[in-house]
Amino acid sequence: MTLILVAILLMAFVLISTENITNVNKAAVAIFAGTVGWVLYICWGTDFVTSQHNGEYVDFLNGAVATSTAVKQYIAQEIFLKYVGRAAEVVLFLLATMTIVEILNNNGCFDFIASWTRTRRSRRLLWGLATATFLLSANLDNVTTTVMMLVIMRNLIPTRAHRLIYGSAIVLAANSGGALTVIGDPTGLVLWNIEAVTASDFSFSLLLPCMALWVVPTFLLGRMLPERVDIEWRQMPYRGDDTNLNVWQRVVMLFVGIGGLWFIPTFHNITKLSPFLGATCVLSVLWVVNEIFNRKLMRIDKMASNRKPIALQYGVIQMMLFVLGIMLAIAVVQETGAIRWLAGICDRHVGNVWIMGAIMGCFSTILDNFATAMSFISFHSVNGLDGTAGTMVDYMQNGAYWKMVAFSVAAGGNLMIIGSMSGMALLKMERVRVGWFFRNIGTKAILGWIAGLIILFFTI
Repeated sequence: MTLILVAILLMAFVLISTENITNVNKAAVAIFAGTVGWVLYICWGTDFVTSQHNGEYVDFLNGAVATSTAVKQYIAQEIFLKYVGRAAEVVLFLLATMTIVEILNNNGCFDFIASWTRTRRSRRLLWGLATATFLLSANLDNVTTTVMMLVIMRNLIPTRAHRLIYGSAIVLAANSGGALTVIGDPTGLVLWNIEAVTASDFSFSLLLPCMALWVVPTFLLGRMLPERVDIEWRQMPYRGDDTNLNVWQRVVMLFVGIGGLWFIPTFHNITKLSPFLGATCVLSVLWVVNEIFNRKLMRIDKMASNRKPIALQYGVIQMMLFVLGIMLAIAVVQETGAIRWLAGICDRHVGNVWIMGAIMGCFSTILDNFATAMSFISFHSVNGLDGTAGTMVDYMQNGAYWKMVAFSVAAGGNLMIIGSMSGMALLKMERVRVGWFFRNIGTKAILGWIAGLIILFFTI
């Protein structure tokens, strides 16, 4: 049964990495692998529980007779819920932050980006879009930021050949900026939730490497553009609630949304509660401010269909279901002991964080970077939390291994367009060819990866 569960996970990885060929949604694949895996696991629960949790199971029985029902109850209460809780923390955080972004966008709080980047000078426009993406993705969800910036880019640039370059720069900036903070990407959020890293140390360590990962290929992309590009001055699209807030009201909402997200690490350090609770608190405050500012401006005929933010609809829910499915699928294989066995082989025959980082980056070029990150995060647990990781300093809190995971999967996701959710958004929006992206963008991203690794070597 362990082999079957591993085979299901590997088949899911193959389908996820070939989504652009098979057109099978990777969220559906991940959910299928996670749910079927746990069903099969609980059917053979007695073997797995006695081999992996025998002592805890005896304590759970407390002298009662061991039956198949007791095993299923133990798995459901003591094993399964633990992983559901970890996945729910990430999914609920993403739900809150994506809804915050949608509320801000509906109220025109990001309209300054379009006006700020309106120039016919190609390189100035490139750096304007890339800088805005890098900063926003470090503070908001990088996938949502990517989609928003790609929409702005399409409204500005009519030529598809130029849009491919600008869109690629947006993807590079989003992946690099998302890796900079614990709230910018699901990988960093998972590392923060399991207390593998602290927010401030994580960002300080990855600041210069992530900037190198972004700046080097972006500079090279600028040399592919002509001196000037054609720009279209299109009217801003309808933003959902059809509001007409003045400048100071938009600034207040932007301050509440972004400033509230900045406060989440402090909230977590003070209360020790899950970060998603801080995110939902920020969302609730922003939602109240939104209702106050728009109470006289909302059009009644639009309120019925737009009362809830668009972020709660189909596209973003796909991403959250994908995160949930991947975390559950990897968790069930982890409970079989197969991942621990593989981690032991890597420790004996590799045993070097930098080589492991190169392996992670290579995997994330063809496999989704979050799926890659979760696979390698499950190799080790944080020393001092559950006592299973040994005493190696690389695997302690804020150790080199955890930072290498976040940086390497972001770098690998930059090499191939199918390696990240941001890249897939560009692929679907502009119909980018995988081969074109690697030849024109990935080869330049490799130089950024090397530069970032050199800096990372001296910072951690």
